[in-house]
Amino acid sequence: MKLVVQVPCLNEEETLPLVLASIPRQIPGIDEIVVLVVDDGSSDRTVEVARSFGVTEFVRHRRNQGLARSFTDGVDHALAIGADIVVNTDGDNQYPQERITDLVQPILRGEADIVIADRQVALIDHFSPTKKLLQRLGSRVVNIAARTELPDAASGFRAYSRESLIRLNTVTRFSYCMETIIQAGNKNLAIASLPVLTNPKTRESRLFSSTRQHVFRSSAAITRAYIMYRPYVIFGVMAALFGLLGLLPYLRYALLAASGQGGGHVQSLLVGAALIVMSSLCLMLGIISDLIRTNRALIETNLEHTKRARFDVLHFPELQGAPTP
Repeated sequence: MKLVVQVPCLNEEETLPLVLASIPRQIPGIDEIVVLVVDDGSSDRTVEVARSFGVTEFVRHRRNQGLARSFTDGVDHALAIGADIVVNTDGDNQYPQERITDLVQPILRGEADIVIADRQVALIDHFSPTKKLLQRLGSRVVNIAARTELPDAASGFRAYSRESLIRLNTVTRFSYCMETIIQAGNKNLAIASLPVLTNPKTRESRLFSSTRQHVFRSSAAITRAYIMYRPYVIFGVMAALFGLLGLLPYLRYALLAASGQGGGHVQSLLVGAALIVMSSLCLMLGIISDLIRTNRALIETNLEHTKRARFDVLHFPELQGAPTP
């Protein structure tokens, strides 16, 4: 059983030693632990520091590509070198790497495909009340979309089984966290949660420049995931809303007409007609989106087969009749 711990980094020369020093060297049930550093365009000595700690596996971007791309490229590399489990942590030492041992246990026991650390946001001192509220709200929205009950959907401290990574596909370039949960939930993958306590804050987040930007980008990612996997929720609600609003002007006109005052209120009919047309458009968009969702499912099935052919040949060459190394 091979575990790959991937550490996405962007100019983390100061905090990376804390991360690498606290990654477990031995875990019951794991035969080999490999550390993979994903350098997302660092301009400092991040790579040199990693090498000084004995890291030999790297994915390097010439320019900053973002967290989601770093995650995807790291996962591809981890699968290519034969990872059975991939743990994603962070280069800023936010997460307690010593809990990796506990994080992988549900996967080793066959109880989960994905394990997500619950940072227990309410206990994090440097999170403002607004940020804590937004984290809870975001997790609730994601849980509705994914049909899960995860307390911390935004946590990036996670363990993935090889099977789950072959079935998941990251589209967004902002953050993979919420999108992969929605995908996993809609693909009936088993997701578990593990309470942890985060380390003291070492620096400001580089994922977003302000809370407003974070909310906007996270909302866009969640909405995109809803449209991809549950389009009838978005467009069905919009169609029903516009339909009900469209009926109100007609009801108003009917009441006025019954009292003999309908002649001067024809505009009510025009407003109602416009809203009914919008409702019909939303309904048609919902049907089209659902057809696209079906087509996407077929494409993802083909992509899953492609991944198995690509990575499982490297991992299990004897299955293809190739000589075993």
